[in-house]
Amino acid sequence: MNPQIYPLEFLYDGHCAICRFDVANLRRRDAQRRLIFIDIQAPDFDPAPYGRALEALLARMTARRADGVIVDGPEAFRLALSAVGFAWLVAPTRWPGFSHITEWAYRWFARNRVTLSRRFGGIFARLTPDCADGVCHIPQR
Repeated sequence: MNPQIYPLEFLYDGHCAICRFDVANLRRRDAQRRLIFIDIQAPDFDPAPYGRALEALLARMTARRADGVIVDGPEAFRLALSAVGFAWLVAPTRWPGFSHITEWAYRWFARNRVTLSRRFGGIFARLTPDCADGVCHIPQR
């Protein structure tokens, strides 16, 4: 575990079904507890420690490394996925050329996530693991 990066505070939109799905799957795979999940839509959330307005945090996925460095967009996902054992999967997204495609795809998703979540939220809700006390279950239909 890299003490400069982990534990990583992973900020997410708790009103977004796709975001909840991603967080539930990360949480289920985070056996080493490298990730701290923070719902920025929670009533008690304060954006001040992150140096950004809530609107900016909602516009772009954000994470804060253990050393206080703020990362956003694809890099936030790369660090979160690396924390749960998928560093090999995200490594190509850093390669020249492919990193630009990754950024473009992320920006498209970020602009459309509310619409996508509204349209496909039911599917993601059915697939989202229900986790409590470190045990996760896929809900039965």
